[in-house]
Amino acid sequence: MATLQLINYHPFQVNIQSNKVHWAKSNHQIIKGLPQIIWQDNTTWSEANLWALEQATSFRSSIKTVRSNMSHLLAYAKWLESESMDWWHFPDRESERCLNRFRGALIQARNSGELAPSTTSQRMAAVIRFYKWAKKTGLISTEWPMWKDKLVGIKLTNQFGLEHTLKVASTNLAIPNRTVAGPIQLEGGLLPVAVKAMRDILSFADKNASTELALMLRIGFFTGLRIGSITDLKVSTLQNAITVSEIGIKTISVGPSARPPVETKFDASGSVPIPNELLEALLDYASSIRRLKRQALSPEADQDLLFLTRFGNNYKGDSSSAINVEMSRLRKLGLKSGVKAFRGFYFHRTRATYATELMRVALDAMSVSEAIEFVKESCLHKDESTTMKYVKFIETSKTMKEASDAFTEAFMGLSRNITND
Repeated sequence: MATLQLINYHPFQVNIQSNKVHWAKSNHQIIKGLPQIIWQDNTTWSEANLWALEQATSFRSSIKTVRSNMSHLLAYAKWLESESMDWWHFPDRESERCLNRFRGALIQARNSGELAPSTTSQRMAAVIRFYKWAKKTGLISTEWPMWKDKLVGIKLTNQFGLEHTLKVASTNLAIPNRTVAGPIQLEGGLLPVAVKAMRDILSFADKNASTELALMLRIGFFTGLRIGSITDLKVSTLQNAITVSEIGIKTISVGPSARPPVETKFDASGSVPIPNELLEALLDYASSIRRLKRQALSPEADQDLLFLTRFGNNYKGDSSSAINVEMSRLRKLGLKSGVKAFRGFYFHRTRATYATELMRVALDAMSVSEAIEFVKESCLHKDESTTMKYVKFIETSKTMKEASDAFTEAFMGLSRNITND
């Protein structure tokens, strides 16, 4: 199948002298870890790789975003190979076109639980962005029937409660991310899991997952860090943990301003609380023979990373595809073994679970405003509105439970009366 490889791109400039071509190193910065797609027959997907280079050199996207886009395109490349189809296959019949068939495959994977709804939407969007770029640059014919453009109205509400509609260009191939029915949507549109379900997941992972994935799940559940931050944690990050003397908890520093820096979404910097038991377990793993063997195979730049693959590679370099594959296997094995907690479970739900439970504890211990500020800082939320969703979710869940209990009691009472009559 197609693979994604990371290269260090050294810019060169061409000079023509005496009717001869001379290549000279450019003063532009070297791009480290530029993703490139290789087909199964070891040829390169030149058009896709040029798109990655253009994104990385235009300074409109970070290298992390470029890798994310290319990981989605890699999934598309693998699907094309499995279907023995070219990426320019656009016959007159709409149902036979490569993009339409890929859209159907994504929806089927989403409905069967293989892909998260958010991933499904992002994957289709990334593929469409590539085709739009290919059309714009003339790498693919503009005459081929690929999709139908349309305008979508998005309602926005400002801080004064006034609404206005923003028109956004879209296509008929876009897959809406309709994750949670109802007014309360947490980060990524995913719901938290119950505490018992969390225990079942961790217990099953301890026995059936790799040591690395089992620890990553614990970090997600007990710190709320995203997978991108978890895979960029350094051993020295843990060694530099600080004890907050006033309350006795320990915190680790993450973000671009941390030393060493740890990747975070929106480049947010801050201190994240971490249970002492978890911190000690991670430090024990850092000095274990298992990790030291991996460290010995890794390049010098990666040797301080807490998590490395068995080949000594970093997890963050492949946009966490290795983790996604193992997570998918664990989920399927868990469901096959009768662990219901794995139904619809994705790694990002660990963060939703952490923030929800942290907010429950905070609301019991302090005022609402203080609880919101505490959770906002602990989860490194960019906006307070994101944190507020957890307050609303907890309040709504409590109200729905009370209503459900009242309905059940009323229904059972009615049922008993009917039986007695």
